[in-house]
Amino acid sequence: MQQSKTHYKIEATNFNLQQYLNRINFSGEIELNFTGIKKLMQSQLFSVPFENIDVQAGKIISLAGDDIVDQIIHKKRGGYCYQINGIFSLALQEIGLPHYYIAARPMVNPGENAKTHFGIIATIENEDYLIDLGFGGNSIREPLKLSEIGKEIQHDWDTFMLTKTEDDEYLLQILMGKEWSNLYSFNLSPQRWIDFKPANYYNYSHPDSFFTQNLIVVLQNPLGKKYYLKIR
Repeated sequence: MQQSKTHYKIEATNFNLQQYLNRINFSGEIELNFTGIKKLMQSQLFSVPFENIDVQAGKIISLAGDDIVDQIIHKKRGGYCYQINGIFSLALQEIGLPHYYIAARPMVNPGENAKTHFGIIATIENEDYLIDLGFGGNSIREPLKLSEIGKEIQHDWDTFMLTKTEDDEYLLQILMGKEWSNLYSFNLSPQRWIDFKPANYYNYSHPDSFFTQNLIVVLQNPLGKKYYLKIR
């Protein structure tokens, strides 16, 4: 018997939409259009920090949905991509916005990197968008339309662009000064939630992981971002 695709996503028995909205200081009705999802996305970005404090403390990072809800909503903590985008996915599931998961290859560090980053592709008003709240200080701040290849897209003070690689994958870039810097590449192959377990284990336990080597805390706000990075 084939498993239902609903089980491909994160599940949490303790997720409550209103508690989530209270946690991110969201007011008003949620609209299933670009403006509405942008508002929801920025409300979370401005309320839930990207941080790896538990990694630095040597703790195991759980991908259980109930644990993520408890950490972000009940304990009012943050997390890294799996927790940050995971809680947002739970909200998208609750409001009925179609979306699926992708695995992305970070390119900010030198050398070859595995696909350890977790992102979301959502369909908003019949258009596919990249949604990602979990890439630290360089996270996009609103849904990014996949069809806008090669177009400079302004998100407040940051400028992003999607291009294509030689392998025909999408490449997300950010403008740093006058130079374009690669953030990560990805394709549109849907991933199951369980597929991120090996990447999560690497990120919180391997000595080569950026997160085991460095402490990072980022909280964005309407005027900028508060950024703390301690490099060993």
